[in-house]
Amino acid sequence: MKCPFCGHADTQVKDSRPSDDGAAIRRRRSCPNCQGRFTTFERVQLRELVIVKRNGRRTPFDRDKLERSLNVALRKRPVQPEQVEQLVSRITRQLESLGETEVPSSVVGDFIMKALKSVDEVAYVRYASVYKDFRKTGDFARFLDAEGLDETDRS
Repeated sequence: MKCPFCGHADTQVKDSRPSDDGAAIRRRRSCPNCQGRFTTFERVQLRELVIVKRNGRRTPFDRDKLERSLNVALRKRPVQPEQVEQLVSRITRQLESLGETEVPSSVVGDFIMKALKSVDEVAYVRYASVYKDFRKTGDFARFLDAEGLDETDRS
């Protein structure tokens, strides 16, 4: 494993253990060159997933991009990092269990929306505003009405 600090090609594993959800192996590593320490995660990958964008472009599925999207929606919300990791794992498993190697980005977006709604409604609406391309405040109101989120839920 290449050191993320100095680029040295050979790092040493100092500790290995299962992650909290048991879906990955967490490895603590150190670099003999710069003495930098970092953590890596090893996960089972059932198949190579390709995401088909709205414009037809195909890109490899990126678990880190999924995590970043969730973190943006959940910024400053009372959700623990472990919960985010569990959401990422759940969505990834859902995508892999579809049995398809190519998945439309809309399916990924729908899985994210469903996961966020179950965890934090504010993050759900934040994500929806980008995913559904809200342009005006009326777009928010229509979305909230369509989702059945009444005034008491909005506070």
